[in-house]
Amino acid sequence: MPKLYYTPPTNEQFNELKEKAIEIWSTMGDEPSYSQEKIGRIKDINNVGDNFMFIVAMFDQNNQQKLSNKLEDETRGAVAERIRDGGAPDYYNVFLYPLDKPDK
Repeated sequence: MPKLYYTPPTNEQFNELKEKAIEIWSTMGDEPSYSQEKIGRIKDINNVGDNFMFIVAMFDQNNQQKLSNKLEDETRGAVAERIRDGGAPDYYNVFLYPLDKPDK
């Protein structure tokens, strides 16, 4: 049973992830309601349980890569460790292998 996956990160890491996710969603979709729905689901959640990974799981793999590129190394590493702890193979873990970080 994975434990780290359900363990909250530091508040700084959680807040950074949430902020960067909101940044990405603010630029997505032709329908403003799409972005607002996504943002509305996380804007008031707290750093408890697996909420950190809940945010990550809302993105497809391409957008997870965008998110990964925006994060500081420590936050990206915290996500990567939790994905690994959750049982995902490393080759699906875009937080282990970030691309260039032009989005930052």
